Amino acid sequence: MDSRRTTRWCARLATAVVAVAGAATGTATAEPPAPVPSLELDRYLGQWRQLAAIPQYFNLACARDTTADYALDPRGDIAVHNRCITWTGTVNEIRGTARVNDRATNAQLHVSFPGVLTQDQLDGPTNYIVTALGPDYSWALVTDPDRTSGFVLAREPALDEQSWSDVRAAIVAAGQDSCFYLTSPTTGGLSTIEPLCTA
Repeated sequence: MDSRRTTRWCARLATAVVAVAGAATGTATAEPPAPVPSLELDRYLGQWRQLAAIPQYFNLACARDTTADYALDPRGDIAVHNRCITWTGTVNEIRGTARVNDRATNAQLHVSFPGVLTQDQLDGPTNYIVTALGPDYSWALVTDPDRTSGFVLAREPALDEQSWSDVRAAIVAAGQDSCFYLTSPTTGGLSTIEPLCTA
């Protein structure tokens, strides 16, 4: 990708981050989105591919192939390894820990990353809610209590039409707008960045 096109995409992502932050101020007092009734952690572990997301500042460096790997650590928490390919073709990665805050469902967690401002404490309030799951754990929708983040995760690099329809319905059910989600380029899947409501 040439530098002018990269600059345009980065500007578009940055604009989307600002738009989402502005829109979120109206939902700050709303009830948090409901978690799924029960999350089987052993089935949730493993690698997930990000197929769409509400842009966050830490996503701006990622051009394609964003993944999250989850594995149990010796304490019984979840070791997190996030990775992507940047606009210059290098690997960007970070490791952290997810701790379950809601033992009734296992679907509300606090994710922390050492050295990251406001996210470096192992214990803390919920900032990761699994709000929807494919019946076979083939896809998941994740957000936070204020709905300022959102991630469509999948086991494979692409979803079929019915699964995408289910994802969009889950986004609405979580009190979000699918137009705030941008598709994430993935080898073997979507190749463009565009609002999920138009993809």
